[in-house]
Amino acid sequence: MTMHRTVGVRVDAMIEDLRTLVEVESPSRDLHALAASARAVAAVIESRLGGQATLVGSAGGPHVHWSAGGDPEVLVLGHHDTVFPLGTLGRRPFTVRGGHVTGPGVFDMLGGLVQAVHGLATLDDRSGVEILVTADEEVGSGSSRALIEERAIACGAVLVVEGAADGGALKTGRKGCGTFTVSVTGRASHAGLEPAAGVNALVEASHQVLDIAALGRPAVGTTVTPTVASAGTLDNVVPAEATVVVDVRVGSADEKERVEAAFAALAPHLDGAEITVRGCISRPPMPESASAELFAMAKRLLPGLEGKAVGGGSDGNFTAALGVPTLDGLGAVGGGAHADHEYLVIEAMAERADLVAGLVHAIRHG
Repeated sequence: MTMHRTVGVRVDAMIEDLRTLVEVESPSRDLHALAASARAVAAVIESRLGGQATLVGSAGGPHVHWSAGGDPEVLVLGHHDTVFPLGTLGRRPFTVRGGHVTGPGVFDMLGGLVQAVHGLATLDDRSGVEILVTADEEVGSGSSRALIEERAIACGAVLVVEGAADGGALKTGRKGCGTFTVSVTGRASHAGLEPAAGVNALVEASHQVLDIAALGRPAVGTTVTPTVASAGTLDNVVPAEATVVVDVRVGSADEKERVEAAFAALAPHLDGAEITVRGCISRPPMPESASAELFAMAKRLLPGLEGKAVGGGSDGNFTAALGVPTLDGLGAVGGGAHADHEYLVIEAMAERADLVAGLVHAIRHG
């Protein structure tokens, strides 16, 4: 398979572009910061690939869309929002040391964006290629999902440049994921004088936590994990309200339906208690069948490459659920996503940039 290239990637140039993006902090939901980040992403794309990157406004912040023109054939998909609050850069600045790059967002997922752009820049024919960089992936993609799905269907193949799995493996499958909030309403009373006159929302929430945890089926990939709980106001008041937040991961559409139905059927244990459930499994599972064809292409380009199904979700879940061939984990090799030790491996940058370029060429030319 021969690729027509202009020049090869330069790792030093990739690192400088990565520095530019990391040093414009981009916490999800901070619209002012996301606007600055989107402009920085657009400028990097335009400087390396030419043309004009369009900022698509939304309630979640501006998304960045670039097209090389021609009939759409492949969508390179990523996001520029990060989980870190403003000020993180001050205590954890962009640093290049010991073969690693560190700083907020280098692995998840600004490094992948930079590698993809530089990889595409090596191709002398980029017609049919689109890039979409969204502003709200870390908070559920509520404002970008429709645009993601529209461009995925139009292009017919999706390369997601999220960070690689452990050991540099590509992500060939993902669980569906979502968050549920179970709110309990009881009745307050004096905890010492007349505790029986109240309906204890905390006790009811405790029953619900046990019921909810029992919904998990780890053997088939379903995890149901209560993660946050709150209840009560004062130590001498029977609590009238309680809330339980639950993280859910499922490996199949059948399990998605089962778990959602089970949450809808939750019933109170205490007389007088009321339960309200909000939420759903918002990202459908990404089956490994969705990545099979593209992963085979990747293996031909990079023999020895491994694939792995993972628990975390991405925007690739949405495109795979539409039946659009989708391959994920094509971004940075590294680790520590969402953590203070987040890092990117410099040695792998050129190889992964070339892999994206090779896949784009293979998709377009066979």
